[in-house]
Amino acid sequence: MPLKVAIVGASGYAGAELARLIENHKELELATVTANSQVGGRLGDFADVRDYADLQFVETNKESLGRHDIVFLALPHTKSAAVAEYLSPDSVVLDCGADFRLRSKFDFEKFYGAPHPGTWSYGLPELLLKDGTKQRDKLSGSNRIAVPGCNATAVTLAFAPLIEKGLIE
Repeated sequence: MPLKVAIVGASGYAGAELARLIENHKELELATVTANSQVGGRLGDFADVRDYADLQFVETNKESLGRHDIVFLALPHTKSAAVAEYLSPDSVVLDCGADFRLRSKFDFEKFYGAPHPGTWSYGLPELLLKDGTKQRDKLSGSNRIAVPGCNATAVTLAFAPLIEKGLIE
């Protein structure tokens, strides 16, 4: 039985891409899409999907997001924390924004001008840690994951082999 998935902010670029990827994943079923300014609209007007084209956007609230195995938060930076507060602790939640990426309260508030909501497991399994292990070990069993941004991913993956060989620190 496929895992039941919701995408919060599915009318944006990241949300539409997630919908497209989920459609081609046999173990996932897209059950709910939210987009506050597009409530009542169709996912197919924003995402290149066939199977889910007629799925309608609903309001982003506790009721619409309950009972999902996985919830993707595809919202602008500083908007995910408010939604994450009322999601089921049993759901795996992946935040595509920056809300839970930074550990430093000072840095978060400086860059985003909003209160720091906390830090989740960083979702880059290939990331090499100081002790020689990989982030993959910390992700196992985690149900709150901060998806890395594109720049961080590109730089981390580019430097990983150099760090692993001890050519750079």
